[in-house]
Amino acid sequence: MEVVWAVGQVGAVWVAVVLGLIVLPSALGISLGISEAYMWVLVKTLEWATIRLQKGVKKLQPQMPQTPAVNGIIERDETPMEKEIARLHRADFEFSHIFYFCRKGFEAIVEDEVTQRFSSEELLSWNLLTRTNVNFHYISLRLTVVWVIGVIVRYCFLLPLRFTLAAIGITSMIVGTTAVGQLPNGRVKNYLSEVVHLTCSRILVRALSGTIHYHNKENRPQKGGICVANHTSPIDAIILTNDGCYAMVGQVHGGLMGVIQRATVKACPHVWFERSEIKDRHLVTKRLREHVADKSKLPILIFPEGTCINNTSVMMFKKGSFEIGGTIYPVAIKYDPQFGDAFWNSSKYNIVSYLLRIMTSWAIVCNVWYLPPMVRKEDEDAVQFANRVRSAIARQGGLTELPWDGGLKRAKVKDTFKEEQQKNYSKMLVRNGSIG
Repeated sequence: MEVVWAVGQVGAVWVAVVLGLIVLPSALGISLGISEAYMWVLVKTLEWATIRLQKGVKKLQPQMPQTPAVNGIIERDETPMEKEIARLHRADFEFSHIFYFCRKGFEAIVEDEVTQRFSSEELLSWNLLTRTNVNFHYISLRLTVVWVIGVIVRYCFLLPLRFTLAAIGITSMIVGTTAVGQLPNGRVKNYLSEVVHLTCSRILVRALSGTIHYHNKENRPQKGGICVANHTSPIDAIILTNDGCYAMVGQVHGGLMGVIQRATVKACPHVWFERSEIKDRHLVTKRLREHVADKSKLPILIFPEGTCINNTSVMMFKKGSFEIGGTIYPVAIKYDPQFGDAFWNSSKYNIVSYLLRIMTSWAIVCNVWYLPPMVRKEDEDAVQFANRVRSAIARQGGLTELPWDGGLKRAKVKDTFKEEQQKNYSKMLVRNGSIG
């Protein structure tokens, strides 16, 4: 009995400290400076570890060849297809021209520019989390001791703390939105719904030790508009909701996610689709247009890529989001991988494993840029508009812009893409209907 009583007392004190020092200030939008002090200590520690690592590498350099820490492993000649065609057309066809095809084939097999966007980006220096730097080797006992201390802190202190905060945030979201959902529609209900969503999102951001820098807040999405952003992680929605409320769009889920969806939709006009409905493109477009037409409803939040990309690039935007009409509010999100890898490789980790990795990282640090609103031009189709918005997000976030569909993460290349490449290759061999 004494053991149970002691455990209960420790648990009560733990919850009281969490509520008093973290949850309550988060709900009120107040910072006590704890997270700032934590980030300062963390930055200084990582700077010290980087210096120690660099010194150790210099000492071991004669015995240890350096490997460049980059995402790609092939040094490529990025000559555009058009220039290659023009160069080959200066002379008659020769069998040596086939080496161009061989080179492109080898590059695609070893490391193409699409699949490498679905793996974590390589860090320039070790962040004391995992051996994400290919040049890391054992350097010194002191550095190893710091790493062991970091493991103990992350798993024995930060993980229980973050799990507690996440449980409080999710429970508050379910209970709060369910209670607000019982009120009649009106200004009071909308106001309380926004308060609940903002408060719970702030608690969940604290559960990730999140440090978020919002830029150009004058461009924040307005009601009746559509917010589109690049997609790196499932927590992107929490990052954005921490600074403003949105109507989410997505497929109906089961389990805990389903409970949250059913509770939140009672208080906020989220747009959830059944699995059979989401395949009906016209039905989806109709419901979204009806939402946008009501200027009193929250802006819709959409991630047009349709899948998570590894924080280095922006891939093709699906045109459906840009056929709805209304004003588009682009948002660029860029995470700092030095403190934790926010990218979710869903083909490698399930959601539980991913959340465990996130909650045992040092922190989630990111920048969010609100870009000026954009509207579709008269002579512009949906695809051109989507590409223009994507280019703006890529430039602001310092991301690489790629024309490929993120669906290639799981699906095969479409026949139309193959045919397009075949046509380009045939131009190198065939001129005016004859070879050579």
